[in-house]
Amino acid sequence: MTVDALTDVAGLRVGHATRTGGGWLTGSTVVLAPDGGVIAAVDVRGGGPGTKETDALDPRNLVQKIEAVVLTGGSAYGLDSASGVMAWLEERGRGVRVDVDPAHVVPVVPAAAVFDLGRGGDFRARPDAALGRAAVEAADASAPGGPVREGCVGAGTGAVIGQIKGGVGSASVVLGSGITVGALVVANAAGSAVQPETGALYGELAQGRTAYPSLEAHEAARQRLAEIAAKNGPPPLHTTLAVVATDADLTRAQAQKLAGTAHDGIARAVRPVHLLNDGDTVFALATGARSLDAANPLALNEILAAGADLVTRAIARAVRGAESVDGPGGVWPSYEELYGGG
Repeated sequence: MTVDALTDVAGLRVGHATRTGGGWLTGSTVVLAPDGGVIAAVDVRGGGPGTKETDALDPRNLVQKIEAVVLTGGSAYGLDSASGVMAWLEERGRGVRVDVDPAHVVPVVPAAAVFDLGRGGDFRARPDAALGRAAVEAADASAPGGPVREGCVGAGTGAVIGQIKGGVGSASVVLGSGITVGALVVANAAGSAVQPETGALYGELAQGRTAYPSLEAHEAARQRLAEIAAKNGPPPLHTTLAVVATDADLTRAQAQKLAGTAHDGIARAVRPVHLLNDGDTVFALATGARSLDAANPLALNEILAAGADLVTRAIARAVRGAESVDGPGGVWPSYEELYGGG
């Protein structure tokens, strides 16, 4: 049985740590690999990324596999959450062995951050090593193949997409070949997820949706957003993050191709995208459980296409699953509040 989430890729688990109230509106999310790690790659296309250890994923460099990926709020400050994940992995001897002592490891934990500073009211309320550790512990405690919480949790707690609330979304598919592909996103973009003429979600239109909100609902939503725009002011920075994974046996170069193609999924669901005040980053993971058809040099194509489609669908689910926020850091209505009845 599948749960239509990243965790349908066997061996991967997801954990969230969330902090709200008292000036907080942020969190961290960890994708935990099975012991022994997974092939990984990254593609960064936003103009203002906040990342850690992404150079290690270059196929020209030494590191072959990683044990975890961290997605976090807090902008560059929030990257400290990866330290908590590193400590947890070190305690279990998981990481790159550096000498004959099995306890002497260096966990390579790539991380990327979204900008959510001050959205809970306190600019200094951001994820740290303790929150990162809580997220990896939550991933470790989760059941294999279990559902992934969506909406305003983990790194999506303070996410905003355009003028409305963003969050975490996930999706998966089993291809005709039997290969599984999954995606998890943190939707937090300077661009909009909503078509301005109709109020429909770009991500749902890209999936072939034909039902649109009523004209009355769309006009009421536009008026509501206009009323709160002055209070919030112009958002300075954003960033959409994604992890795309498969159980196929990919090389590091093939995984990097998957990460790059998956950015097309963001572009279908958010407009405009990859701006200077976004830091859009996609990680690709491959567990290697299933072989590609060696006789078909284009066998990777169906995985590439699926990765992009799943990112689009996951962004739409993140927006649908988000809840409204009205607090000291700003007002961001959810899509469901604006259009749910229309």
